[in-house]
Amino acid sequence: MANVEREMPVRLEDIISWVKEGREVKVNVELTKEDIIQKVLVEAGDAEEIHAYLLTGNFAFKLDGKTYRVSKAYLRGYASESVHVSAANRNIANARLKMDYERLMQAGIRLEQKYFEKLRL
Repeated sequence: MANVEREMPVRLEDIISWVKEGREVKVNVELTKEDIIQKVLVEAGDAEEIHAYLLTGNFAFKLDGKTYRVSKAYLRGYASESVHVSAANRNIANARLKMDYERLMQAGIRLEQKYFEKLRL
């Protein structure tokens, strides 16, 4: 991971504005499902663990010889959800991801569009 920029947080909006300034960028997208455990206080004041997951898009932008990483969570779901809810959640995450792809492409960034279909929820 040489040449990773660490000086400032970078957002998709930052990349878009740099491209609009005429800078060239290449991008790679990796989609992940991250299992998480949420701790929730129940009525008695005890903590209860709820198993959940995040569907995340990890963007790696190459710009001026440096790599800028942007990670964005597109959805949080729960391990206990039904198959129908999982499918609906996947569709929601894909719709949100598609909106970001469209914003990037409108700015002139070409990229391979990947979606969350292949991830097991």
